[in-house]
Amino acid sequence: MTFKRHRGLTEQAADAAVDQACRMLRLPTIRAQFPELAEAAARDQMSYRGFLAELLMAECDDRARRRSERRIKAAAFPREKSLRAFDFEANPNIDPAVIHTLATCEWVKKSLPLCLIGDSGTGKSHLLIALGTEAAMAGFRVRYTLATKLVNELVEAADEKQLTKTIARYGRVDLLCIDELGYMELDRRGAELLFQVLTEREEKNSVAIASNESFGWTKTFTDPRLCAAIVDRLTFGGNIIETGTESFRLASTRARAAAQDTASQLGS
Repeated sequence: MTFKRHRGLTEQAADAAVDQACRMLRLPTIRAQFPELAEAAARDQMSYRGFLAELLMAECDDRARRRSERRIKAAAFPREKSLRAFDFEANPNIDPAVIHTLATCEWVKKSLPLCLIGDSGTGKSHLLIALGTEAAMAGFRVRYTLATKLVNELVEAADEKQLTKTIARYGRVDLLCIDELGYMELDRRGAELLFQVLTEREEKNSVAIASNESFGWTKTFTDPRLCAAIVDRLTFGGNIIETGTESFRLASTRARAAAQDTASQLGS
């Protein structure tokens, strides 16, 4: 299909031509925002070049936003968490400067690991998801999973003769986020399969883990040698953030309960 060029189109005809061209060229943002941007350009006496730049930048910005949304969705985070929503004052163990440096994603670019270690309620899963989200927004391919879910998937893949394919799929993402490592004991087979995934990614792509235990994972990985090898792959050259032992979620719940009791007593 070709367009006949006409000079001196009416406003209505020009709008129809722009709409049709945007459909053909798959420029949904320009198509949607053209009327508003055209009015603003006329009002501000913008040059033709300036107006064209505005249109193209709007399309580029919207495409970048949609790509980020697709990467975040593909990461399969269980819930939305952001660094902006993290309460650093509630947990003084966590240095905001260190976390915001990690948010630049240089460690992902360098294929370095990240370990978030601490008790339940100290914010490690929040940070894991938030930093993973930052990486997805920065253009990296990210995947989130629970440690037990990953191991179960690997066992099923091995049983169905799909292990190589599954390990390769986990090996391709730029950042693999493994949550709740250390909560459950893994049998030798499960631990060895997880080790294969970590080996596939070693010094090629980043792994970030959140664990309630420091690196004495002998309850999770019953073979001491295998445990030591996994710890080595998860820590070599990477960042270790200790989120502490005091649950600020529990402290926050207790504070709210105390405030409600005080309010009810004053009301009575």
